[in-house]
Amino acid sequence: MALFAIFIGLYPLRFIGLSYNDSLLGNKSSTLLDSLPYIIAFYTHIFLGGLALLSGFSQFFKILRRKYLGIHKVLGKVYIISVLLSGTAGLCIAFFAEGGFIASTGFAALAVLWLFTTVKAYSSIKNKDIARHQQWMVRSYALCFAAVTLRIYMPLFLGVLGMDFIPAYKIIAWLCWVPNLLVAEVFIIRK
Repeated sequence: MALFAIFIGLYPLRFIGLSYNDSLLGNKSSTLLDSLPYIIAFYTHIFLGGLALLSGFSQFFKILRRKYLGIHKVLGKVYIISVLLSGTAGLCIAFFAEGGFIASTGFAALAVLWLFTTVKAYSSIKNKDIARHQQWMVRSYALCFAAVTLRIYMPLFLGVLGMDFIPAYKIIAWLCWVPNLLVAEVFIIRK
């Protein structure tokens, strides 16, 4: 999990200084590319989403929580702020996702649930309910990890299964996070 989180968390850095055509925006319409709010939301989403991946995976190490509580709290705050900004930006750009209504609703649902679970985790720790905080953080990070699972599924659907991009993207808009959340629930129940 940590290796995937680091790799995908740092992935947005490769787009610094690239033209739109050479980045993830290469297939977007000129209307979107001329929209400063969209561009700001897009880059906010990918860079702070990457920061959430990077700051979040370390929170699962017991030694960090027990021996280095100060670091745990700082990284937790970085994660929460990153999620609030990236999730809000993700919700905004979800409505312009390739694949129309199906993909847009998949990504919008992901953004809303990511924001909701993170706010619940924060409110739980503010109420000193550590058990609930941990459960909500597992859910939140499972949703954050959709950035990783999306990038695992894309080459499988396009290369191995030979699907066209749009039909694959419609499926992956949901598949990248729903199983993650189910795995999180199983983890929480078993724990």
